[in-house]
Amino acid sequence: MTHPGHDSTLPPAHKTFYDRIAAFLPADRIFLGPFHTLALGDDASFYRLVPKIVVKATDEAEVAHILRAASGAKVSVTFRTAGTSLSGQALTDSVLVYLAGNFRGLRIHPGASHVSIEPGVIGAEANFRLAPYGRKIGPDPASINACMIGGIAANNSSGMCCGTAENSYKTVESMKLVFVDGTALDTADPVSRARFEKIHAGLLAELAAIRDEIAADAALTERIRRKFKIKNTTGYSLNAFVDFTEPFDILLHLVVGSEGTLAFISEVTYRTVVEHPHKASSLMLYPSIADACRAAALLKSLPVAAAELMDRASLRSVEDKPGMPSSLKGLDEDAAAVLVEVRAADKPGLLAQIEAALDRVSGLSPLFPLLFMDKKEDYEKLWNIRRGLFTSVGGARKPGSAVIIEDVVFPIDKLAEGTVEVQRLMRHHGFAEGIIFGHALEGNIHFVFCPDFGDPASVANYKHLIDDVTNMVVGRYDGSLKGEHGTGRNMAPFVEMEWGATAYAFMKRLKRAFDPENLLNPGVILTDDPQVHMKNLKPLPKVSPLIDPCIECGYCESICPSRNVTTTPRQRITLQRHMALAAAKGDKADFDLFHEDYQYYGNQTCAADGLCATVCPVSVDTGVFTKDYRRREATERGRRIGRWVADHYGLVTALSAKGLWLSNAVHRLLGTSAMTAMTHGLRKLSRGMVPYWTPYAPKAAPKARFHPTCHGTGRKVVYFPSCTTRSMGPSALDPDQRGLFEATMSILAKAGYDVVFPEGMRELCCGLTLESKGMHGEAGRKSRELEAALRRASNDGEIPILCDASPCLYTMRTHMEPGLKLHEPVEFITDYCLPYLDITPVAETVAVHVSCSSVKIGLTAKFTALAERCAREVVVPRDIHCCGFAGDRGFFYPELNASALAELRGKLPATTTSGYSNSRTCEIGLSYHGGVPYQSIVYLVDRASRAGGE
Repeated sequence: MTHPGHDSTLPPAHKTFYDRIAAFLPADRIFLGPFHTLALGDDASFYRLVPKIVVKATDEAEVAHILRAASGAKVSVTFRTAGTSLSGQALTDSVLVYLAGNFRGLRIHPGASHVSIEPGVIGAEANFRLAPYGRKIGPDPASINACMIGGIAANNSSGMCCGTAENSYKTVESMKLVFVDGTALDTADPVSRARFEKIHAGLLAELAAIRDEIAADAALTERIRRKFKIKNTTGYSLNAFVDFTEPFDILLHLVVGSEGTLAFISEVTYRTVVEHPHKASSLMLYPSIADACRAAALLKSLPVAAAELMDRASLRSVEDKPGMPSSLKGLDEDAAAVLVEVRAADKPGLLAQIEAALDRVSGLSPLFPLLFMDKKEDYEKLWNIRRGLFTSVGGARKPGSAVIIEDVVFPIDKLAEGTVEVQRLMRHHGFAEGIIFGHALEGNIHFVFCPDFGDPASVANYKHLIDDVTNMVVGRYDGSLKGEHGTGRNMAPFVEMEWGATAYAFMKRLKRAFDPENLLNPGVILTDDPQVHMKNLKPLPKVSPLIDPCIECGYCESICPSRNVTTTPRQRITLQRHMALAAAKGDKADFDLFHEDYQYYGNQTCAADGLCATVCPVSVDTGVFTKDYRRREATERGRRIGRWVADHYGLVTALSAKGLWLSNAVHRLLGTSAMTAMTHGLRKLSRGMVPYWTPYAPKAAPKARFHPTCHGTGRKVVYFPSCTTRSMGPSALDPDQRGLFEATMSILAKAGYDVVFPEGMRELCCGLTLESKGMHGEAGRKSRELEAALRRASNDGEIPILCDASPCLYTMRTHMEPGLKLHEPVEFITDYCLPYLDITPVAETVAVHVSCSSVKIGLTAKFTALAERCAREVVVPRDIHCCGFAGDRGFFYPELNASALAELRGKLPATTTSGYSNSRTCEIGLSYHGGVPYQSIVYLVDRASRAGGE
């Protein structure tokens, strides 16, 4: 996103703040105006607040400057990492400091006993880096593949396995912090502590005073100890005053779970925990939820890693999904399950754990014999039941309704009783579709339901449900109103109810000691507004069936190629929903403002790669929506151009090749420097109409003759060279100067395949190019033409079909009727050619990039395995997802490609000689930004193979 300039509508205090930060921050990291602030300000909760200013900070020093400016101007500040929090703690209508994309430092200490992590690191990435040492971080939230360390620590996130023993509070060793006045503190550094003590002696003295007063109150001390024996993230971590005596230790542990209201966490150092290599799981089905809860209570005294409770509604919501056990169907209405996992360092230890678990629950009567599964593919199927629960409700909810996950905690001996009461209350208040599941070992249950915040009656039902649940959990069971999702705005009005006036007064005192003017995330954890949880509810209007299921969780953001340059899938959907509301209200000015900005930030820079659907809990494919949006936004002139292209595809392909020939001729004449200067100058003059040129731009494809071949083996293949293969050849810098057609034919010949080509080759197209520009009608027509030609050539599917471009093959599989054996190069070579080839790996280090379409087809492992057969060392750079070239989009929006591949060069070893993929346009961007030439995987196989095999 670019900086839209000073917003004259800012209140005076925010104008002062803006002027101060603009003096030291670049303009492109300060965002004003409703379009940008709405997009960046949204999170996974069911609340909506729009910041006045969003600032992207990159390091601790910048945050200190920002906080000093905020303190001077008296404006409040909220920090945001991944925005996956559920209770409204990452929202503000003031200043939002956006950390995602930065603060990604991670340092593993000697022996991996500790790890120091900055707040912008995704939790799963930390575990990936620790895995070679057999270690991991303690917290294991369900959102660990998307949430970031800043949020994990600030919310004291836990999860299915860490319980209360390995959460952030219990495993934190030290932190680097920045306070509201800009003062920095490294709690592990004596010099930093001494400096801080001089500046903030009052804060440390107040913490010591609160410690002593709590210690003098035996009843409160005992209450704090008892309440933190179970999961509890309601309010502040008062257990810090009981567990520690030294003020710096108290301060450190108070910051855990403080949700950005006390200080900014610039780095957290955790004590790591063991990641046991041997695991086994059992789905224990019982006649009633009481029996299931009794089983969990019995298992709690064992070293059981997890025991996940699921009620009958939970099981019903997933029983029809692929891979679910048949035993789920036909269960009685009262049935329930506990999914149990045990872990050990070795196989004998695992068997002992299993035997102990089975012995402990032997007095109960399960519906089916209990069985532990220790093969990963088997126990992963069981855990897919648990992972699919949230998805099942979120995806099936009524369009326009929200999906809410509340989590409460009961003493484990009251878990069954409390769970049944929650079930009753959901039905009583009109949410019979709700499900209940949770971490039974900790007495922590989640209940999921779907109110419609556009319906006043549903809003009232939601309020009554929350009132009844809070009164029941606190009044009847003395449980926790929040076990792991944080207090946020959602439970802020009920903190005093749970803790009582005395404890609540201590919480207010410690907040004043850290943040005297209430500038850090006000309204979160503590509030003077008893109805704050019912205000600013997020609207979710209908837009399109393609995106209406979106729950705005943000899981898609870390995989999106445009996340650091324009918008993410979640942000695009948020903007679309705002435009739908503006249109419904008849607010043309508001709609037009957002619609104009959306064309670049939401539409043109969407790669439409569809990888977002692969990590989305409800499988929303924003790429498909973007293509549909382009169809709806297409002008009549654009449609005419699309029809002409479809009618003259052979001519268009030939002209493209001629253009590439001319471009290469000019390059040879002028040289690289002059060519770069000239083309970039022309781009500027033409306002982006001239394609972006790099030294890796392709030459024209060598002329190919599509004549059948015969090798007499009886093995046949129909080969459909894609339009990019027919028009784009190698670049001048590529090591193999043959066209892809020639390299493919070489492999097919070595493997003894007779090659058949469909008739009318030069006019055939899968339709992808047209579809990506919103020309769905013309794309469909070309797809049908190609399908008919392939059916004729393959004897109606008898002969396998090879397309040499993965994106085209994916499109063909998506749109063509069943019956054709459609394959892209990795698949065809692996399944059909390798038996007839002798492979000698090349003695080189090569890089691999699996294109988005191959990922969606499920070829990642096969792609890597094929490369490893053909090269001595294969590198697959981590966290390089979609390259952002997106067909021809990289020629006209190169910033998308540059942002998506910004880290590629640094992730390739210096010994890397070449790279391989399976999409010609992707290879252009990969070569330029990776610094090594990328070509089709076909070239690598051809280099490493000779005729042979069976």
